[in-house]
Amino acid sequence: MKLPSVLLLATALSLTAAGTPAIANELPPVPNAVVAAPGIVSGGRLGPGELAGVRDAGIRQVIDLTPDAETPDFDAATAVREAGLAYANLPLAGAKDLTPENVRRFDALLRDAERPVLVHCASGNRVGAMAALRAAWIEGRPAEEAIEVGRAWGLKGLEGEVRRRLEAAPAPASP
Repeated sequence: MKLPSVLLLATALSLTAAGTPAIANELPPVPNAVVAAPGIVSGGRLGPGELAGVRDAGIRQVIDLTPDAETPDFDAATAVREAGLAYANLPLAGAKDLTPENVRRFDALLRDAERPVLVHCASGNRVGAMAALRAAWIEGRPAEEAIEVGRAWGLKGLEGEVRRRLEAAPAPASP
């Protein structure tokens, strides 16, 4: 069952008392934005028009999963930093980049991120794929549970690719 954004946002806000920074007032104005986990928002394409809203929502860092070639007229790294936010990039062009090595990099970026953090790609699909693979390969979750994690983070069109990878290498990725 998919929970409404308002309920997820309320849950995220309540976690502030437990020491996990949460989203300030509302989800940032990016397509497909969802509270994926405490202190983590997943979403789609970030453009120059959304940066003030991202900052106003309490986001402190952006993790960008898009290659620079996807937005040749927008220097996301510079724009995000000029908005006063931390920035990290793990460029994933598509299914070919859903590798154990990239999942380990994704895990490290999330682990070290200033929270609340926005993790985005063009639609949220790559973010969800990486979250699902991380849940299985890093956290050791069963495949179906990992897929559900991925869906909560935005996994849609890459689900078949994620399933194929989980069937081929179901064990956690080694460091």
